[in-house]
Amino acid sequence: MEVDYLIVGQGIAGTMLSYYLLQQGSTVIVIDQYNPFSASQIASGVINPITGRRFVRTWMIETLMPFAAFTYKCLEKELNISILQQAQLLDFHTTPQMHLAFSNRLPNETEYLSIPDDTNQWNSYFNYPFGVGEIHPVWLVNLQRLLQTWRNKLRELQVLIEANFHAHNLQLFSNGIQYEQVSAKAIIFCNGTQAADLPYFQKLPFASNKGEALLLNIPELPRQNIYKKGISLVPWQDDLWWAGSSYEWSYENTLPTEVFRQKTLQQLQQWLQLPFKIKAHVAAERPATLERRPFAGMHPYYPHIGIFNGLGTKGCSLAPFFAKAFSEHLKNGQPLLPEVSIHRFHKILRP
Repeated sequence: MEVDYLIVGQGIAGTMLSYYLLQQGSTVIVIDQYNPFSASQIASGVINPITGRRFVRTWMIETLMPFAAFTYKCLEKELNISILQQAQLLDFHTTPQMHLAFSNRLPNETEYLSIPDDTNQWNSYFNYPFGVGEIHPVWLVNLQRLLQTWRNKLRELQVLIEANFHAHNLQLFSNGIQYEQVSAKAIIFCNGTQAADLPYFQKLPFASNKGEALLLNIPELPRQNIYKKGISLVPWQDDLWWAGSSYEWSYENTLPTEVFRQKTLQQLQQWLQLPFKIKAHVAAERPATLERRPFAGMHPYYPHIGIFNGLGTKGCSLAPFFAKAFSEHLKNGQPLLPEVSIHRFHKILRP
């Protein structure tokens, strides 16, 4: 079988890249072994324009967020599904200092930050002695529905190989690659942290970390908001709530830990005044980067090998814009932003 591109991985990166490549008329094969505990599968799906203890805008959010919302709305129409919800994030301050930091930031960030008209309206749901602020708009993407529906689409098109990728079966030639029965002009790795183990990308500054979350049943909690107080409570699929997440930089494995479970339970019991039940405990390894910028582009010394990866915790906002940019780069040579192009690492990537 001959195609233009072989894409390895069908998380949010591989999904968006295959979507745009097919949209522009390229032919693709996606190879992916379904993993219900991949980073994309257990992510919260939140696009939040404000980040950190200083309540600053996330990188390029003025461009990324509206582009992502437009893209997901297009996918809703094309796939006949509902995956996008606009919400507000209620940030219950954890300390007087965080309340002050929010108040100090408020006059200079009126586009996304505000104080609710009635700050006492959630007293029957939560304990929050240090007040509450609001971040709006925030988008919520049903990633699990999107990934599954797109997977079904790839099956219908007969362009999905449901198997693990084995690097030893990859052959490089002067005019492209061969992988088992597939010939392609190029192969592009969208397979998260597994890409860091490939000889072509081992030197890239990946900074993988582990995240955990509890999936909860909280039937009395209104689902039109996202709630945050140290941890986040996000409306999730099947009427569940996603409670998390952790950022672990040192870990022996990617399994859920009792330490996270007990710590999160303690936080919930101090904050939430409603009854809840734990339905599941999940964990995954995120493909983050030291610079907190994605990796995109073709290898400077192996022109038929590419990567679209390193989206970290912001895959829902980063993937649509940079997948589109990468597809246009592949089609007509449009330059990638220097901040994401892997050519910025051409010195360390030298064989």
